[in-house]
Amino acid sequence: MKSATMKRMALLLTALMVMLALAGCGSQPAEKAPETNVEQPGEQKVKIALVLPSTVDDLAWAQSMYEELKVLEQKGTIELAVSERLGKAVDAGAAIRQYATQGFDIVIAHGAQYQSVVKEVAVDFPNTSFAYGTGFQTESNIFAYDPQAQEGAYLLGLLAAKMSQSKVIGIVGPVEAGDAIKYNKGFQQGVQAGNPDIKIQIAYTGSFNEIVKAGEIAKTHLDAGADILTGSSQQAVGAIKAAAGKPGVYWMSTDMDQSSIAPETVLAAQVYNWEKVLENMIELRKQGILGDKHLTLSFADGTLEFKYNPQLEDKIPQDVKDAVEKAKEDIASGALKIDVSI
Repeated sequence: MKSATMKRMALLLTALMVMLALAGCGSQPAEKAPETNVEQPGEQKVKIALVLPSTVDDLAWAQSMYEELKVLEQKGTIELAVSERLGKAVDAGAAIRQYATQGFDIVIAHGAQYQSVVKEVAVDFPNTSFAYGTGFQTESNIFAYDPQAQEGAYLLGLLAAKMSQSKVIGIVGPVEAGDAIKYNKGFQQGVQAGNPDIKIQIAYTGSFNEIVKAGEIAKTHLDAGADILTGSSQQAVGAIKAAAGKPGVYWMSTDMDQSSIAPETVLAAQVYNWEKVLENMIELRKQGILGDKHLTLSFADGTLEFKYNPQLEDKIPQDVKDAVEKAKEDIASGALKIDVSI
């Protein structure tokens, strides 16, 4: 009897366990598959190489471009490589070709003197974009960028004419080519608009890198009575230093704000804002346009900027500032045309 009872209890216990197991299977939620956070690959950086005739800290032409590229690099837009001190076209050509061979997307040869070597190399690398300036001649995979240097130069010339006490102004030129000649012509026209009786002295070093010679020319201008000087390219540093510390003498700078060289001498500056031009080239390439575009910098599109040195701005009469601002507005609107052919 006892054995039969124990058997019944065992059967009941087994049945109960089966029922509980079945109930559990019906109510337990299905296990979720583990979430996978697969990181989507970001947009590939554009590889840009920069070939310079001088150095990244020349406080002029080269540095102005280099700093804008560094901004894009810090934003994560580009990967940047730089070669400096390649003033000779042959040396620059070798570097340009090497960068193209290494698969860089855009190779920027930052100088008008590089036009011929860029055209020569570009033929062999049809899928690479090349750029040079100052220039306007393009090819299917060559961009030419072209600062309208005469625009800011005109304003600086106008300001110089209004501020000169000796009525003698000196220009320290590199070579009669590229944006250097446009700058000089624009400056001369601005001076004439401000005061047609002012005497303008101009001399060229014959190179972009003659810092010592630029200083010597500046001293010659000063000895001849000039109280305001200007000039373009990286050699301008030598001329600025020659003028620094001379009472009543001012320098008008271009390419970038050079007031850090001589805070008590550099009165105003034309500044090239390259970022928009660089972003334009990058975007065009993404669209499959590898070149064949003439890209300009001007007041109309905001890629040129006119700046006063804040340490000296209070020395400029308000009516002079008003005249400069009016000329700037007229240039931007097209009402004032500056003829660089004369």
